[in-house]
Amino acid sequence: MGRRNRAFWRVVAADARAPRDGKVIEVLGTYDPRISDPIAQISVKKERVEHWLAKGAQPSVKVAALLCRIGIHTKGR
Repeated sequence: MGRRNRAFWRVVAADARAPRDGKVIEVLGTYDPRISDPIAQISVKKERVEHWLAKGAQPSVKVAALLCRIGIHTKGR
């Protein structure tokens, strides 16, 4: 998402069998690395993220690190 030299990413719940840029199940938030405050860089719906993690969703390595930064730990679920 974003534009040239101003990229940002959506945090989504997606089916692993779907294409990389294909249909997503739900948009859970965004990540904008150009914001100076590290906590404000990621904006997610915490209750929906926890809902999907409880259902067995597996975050990517980068998303797991971002979630850990805002206090949602994915290890041991």
